[in-house]
Amino acid sequence: MAHLIEQMAYVGATPWHGLGNRLTEKQPLEVWQREAGMNWHIQESPVHFKADAIGALGTIHTFPEQKVLYRSDTKAALSVVSNRYQVVQPREVLEFYRDLTEVSGYELETAGVLKGGRKFWALAKTGQAATLKGNDLVSGYLLLATSCDGTLATTATPTTVRVVCNNTLTIALDGTAQAIKVPHNTRFDPKVVKKQLGIAVSQWDEFMYRMRHLAERKVQWHEAMGFFMNVLCEVNPANQLPETLPNERALRKVQSLYEGQGRGATLESSRGTAWGLLNAVTEYVDHERRARSNEYRMDSAWFGQGAQIKQRALDTAIQLVA
Repeated sequence: MAHLIEQMAYVGATPWHGLGNRLTEKQPLEVWQREAGMNWHIQESPVHFKADAIGALGTIHTFPEQKVLYRSDTKAALSVVSNRYQVVQPREVLEFYRDLTEVSGYELETAGVLKGGRKFWALAKTGQAATLKGNDLVSGYLLLATSCDGTLATTATPTTVRVVCNNTLTIALDGTAQAIKVPHNTRFDPKVVKKQLGIAVSQWDEFMYRMRHLAERKVQWHEAMGFFMNVLCEVNPANQLPETLPNERALRKVQSLYEGQGRGATLESSRGTAWGLLNAVTEYVDHERRARSNEYRMDSAWFGQGAQIKQRALDTAIQLVA
């Protein structure tokens, strides 16, 4: 089966999907560009079409309002977009991190290409870290991702990774993710994005303060079931208790992760706590949720429906300590 992940590179432990080229730490961006499959650029061509005509030859016309984007290396078509579409090149995603890695102590950890080149990303460790009770380590990251088919704005997202289970969670406070999004009808300016990110990244301490409260908040069985039904089934048990639950398989799986089967579920920070509830959902979305492949699950967990489920879990968990 063809992989959704075209190519990627990483440092440290092998990613959960088992794909990619392993690098030693502190490699230059030029090595990352080659090993992550990002050493090509997006080219443009006018849209042409052939109209039917009498006789053997038709008439070739140009459609001036749109253009075709294609890869410089394989010439494979990527998308048809408006002429106003502002392209962000794979090299630009990596270059975004140059001063951050050379001056600010960031370390690239993964980078790669999805869907044949229609999406690409880089993820770097910021150097921020916090430990919850029971030696539960959470590290700060910055994810920069974009698309060339209109499915994703160029998005810089402060992210956390719980080390024990490699769960990823977007930093979000008061129901609002701290991501910076640049739509493709606007030119991507790295300096402007980094200036905006300075505010978002500074919220790390406040975010981890809330997470520590989740680790202290003990929950009863009925609260746990209400949490999972709300997040996964979008059912409020106080108002509605149907005979058959939507998404029942997911409900059973996430409950088992919470009750001890999840990685890190028996740590003091997680056992019987709101932090444990949140991580049961994030582990389910990142590692267990049904998908056509691990690569599709990753795409969903970072950019799609899986990311929305994790955001709903975070919002619901924070309500428990409000």
